[in-house]
Amino acid sequence: MTNLPFLIPIILIVVLVLSFLVTVQQGNIAVTTIFGKYRRIMTPGLNFRIPFIERVFKVISIQNRSIELQFQAITLDQANVHFKAMVLYSVLNREEETIKNVAFKFMDERNFMQALVRSIEGSVRAFVATQKQSEILSLRNEIINHVKEQLDAQLETWGYHLQDLQINDISFDEEIIKSMAKVVASSNLKAAAENEGQALLITKTKAAEAEGNAIKISAEAEKQAAQLRGQGVALFREEVAKGMAQAAKEMEDANLDATFILFSMWTESIKHFAENGKGNTIFLDGSTDNMQRTIQQLMSVTKESKITK
Repeated sequence: MTNLPFLIPIILIVVLVLSFLVTVQQGNIAVTTIFGKYRRIMTPGLNFRIPFIERVFKVISIQNRSIELQFQAITLDQANVHFKAMVLYSVLNREEETIKNVAFKFMDERNFMQALVRSIEGSVRAFVATQKQSEILSLRNEIINHVKEQLDAQLETWGYHLQDLQINDISFDEEIIKSMAKVVASSNLKAAAENEGQALLITKTKAAEAEGNAIKISAEAEKQAAQLRGQGVALFREEVAKGMAQAAKEMEDANLDATFILFSMWTESIKHFAENGKGNTIFLDGSTDNMQRTIQQLMSVTKESKITK
């Protein structure tokens, strides 16, 4: 008890010294005021202040922060779209003016969060209202870029920066999902029918081209065959004529009647008809008188051809 009067001044001195010191945690910046007016900012670590007059007004985190959002929007064709998103944001920088904006623009953190969320939702709704429901699913990146363009400048005036916006899920009402599934199914059936029709058309076209080529090749072959047959008949007749001329000359040299050649050809013809008729009926007068008439006709034709030459 006798030492108590000595301890009181020491305790008062320690309290007074501690009142001069302020510790700011890493990742935070403290904003101080004097009589309610902005004084300065304190960086992480040990800081000195004027005791009892200068007080810490707000400690601001400069670390990245995230929030999750769930909201809905209405498309141009009056379809409800449900969004789930994640917002990543942070203080713009450590400059004094930026920290002052963060500290004094809003009454508290709750008001800032409300303004941030409503601004993001409003920007998304404004963009979705200009699009049709069939286009929304393919415009995820466009929605994100639109929100960033709309909010970056505004957030900078508040002292914040929108680091990232991720739209994790986009969904529709159940009736719309069913109708979209029917549209996709019908589109797939239509595409399959068109592909099948194209394949059938290609098959028919190729078959027609092949048939046309086959007919062309067959006609060309028939043409060549006819030419060869004609040449063969002409050569045959030429050889027959040469043989008959030579035989007639030899018979004349031997003082024999040349009509014997014609008689021999007549008999050979009748023999050929009989052997190769294959059951067909051929009416042919094989009498001697008819043979003589035929020989006379052949001889007259031979004479006419000689006169013509």
